Amino acid sequence: MSNETAPVRLHEELDVAALGAYLRAEWPGSAAGSVVEVEQFPGGHSNLTYLIRFDGQEYVLRRPPMGPVAPTAHNMPREFRLLSTVHPSFPLAPKPVLLCEDAAVIGAPFYLMERRRGLVVRHRVPPEIGDDTAVRRRVSEAVLDTLVRLHAVDIYATGIAQLGKPAGFVSRQVHGWAERWQRSRTSEVEEMDEVARWLIENIPAEEAEAATLVHNDYKLDNVMLDALNPARVVAVLDWEMCTVGDPLIDLGLLLCYWTLKDEEEGETLGVVTNGPGWMTRDELVARYADATGRDLSRLGFYETFALFKVAVILQQIFFRFKRGQTSDQRFRNFDRRVLSLARAAHQLSARSAL
Repeated sequence: MSNETAPVRLHEELDVAALGAYLRAEWPGSAAGSVVEVEQFPGGHSNLTYLIRFDGQEYVLRRPPMGPVAPTAHNMPREFRLLSTVHPSFPLAPKPVLLCEDAAVIGAPFYLMERRRGLVVRHRVPPEIGDDTAVRRRVSEAVLDTLVRLHAVDIYATGIAQLGKPAGFVSRQVHGWAERWQRSRTSEVEEMDEVARWLIENIPAEEAEAATLVHNDYKLDNVMLDALNPARVVAVLDWEMCTVGDPLIDLGLLLCYWTLKDEEEGETLGVVTNGPGWMTRDELVARYADATGRDLSRLGFYETFALFKVAVILQQIFFRFKRGQTSDQRFRNFDRRVLSLARAAHQLSARSAL
């Protein structure tokens, strides 16, 4: 994970004593009296991620957010087993180490995975990249090429196909996220309703044999870069939504985050990639097309869906905040961001229909 850790946020503390007792029981070879040290990775809005130091080693612990969550969301056992399947064929996925399905230990199921060190580019360009436009270009290429590599994994020869049902993947995604919007809405947003209808009416034809491994949340800040050579990817993070299906779902999301303007926040979802040196979205699309030979003529649909999906994710978080299920003040204005994304998706769907 990123080297940028912080003290654990209020109300997101772990039961360190219970965690230590559990780890000592699971790993009898650990030194007697080994204690657990905990810090938090502050990024991200979904699952909670912690740095765990225990018995001279460092691990990353992932658990669901505090409070009530959707029944099928934040499934730690699934994420652990998924990484166990993907890691041998795509080593940029971190290696899982230990799964605990007993919610009594820290209040929810969790798992530990190996810690990887590197740069995670979020809201600013790190000094290791700086203003060097050539480095920015190479980082852009590396992010895109890593996605190409991910989509090149043979899901049938490796057994990864068992992670999901390739047939009908896009249809299930569209209908599923449309339903999540209905369940989490806190106000009327006409643009969201119209985009949901447009997506349902325009689902592309799908071919199961063309399915690939799909990360389902592939974006710049889920890619870890080598601090000494930022153009080298050392890890791909946050696999909780990974499955198998249409690879253009991933490309659409990458483009959504790359240079999208967020009118309410006065910034972009992928802030840094608007600066000089970073590849444009058109350049990313051309490089992906050249590398894969895939038909991208319906890409507007996938970009629209990505905007809609991100809006729903933020709305689900705002729903929890408004109901008092989380007190994290980062979420208090997420309804404004939802509206901004809804407008962008609506405009893109109108252009894509021409």
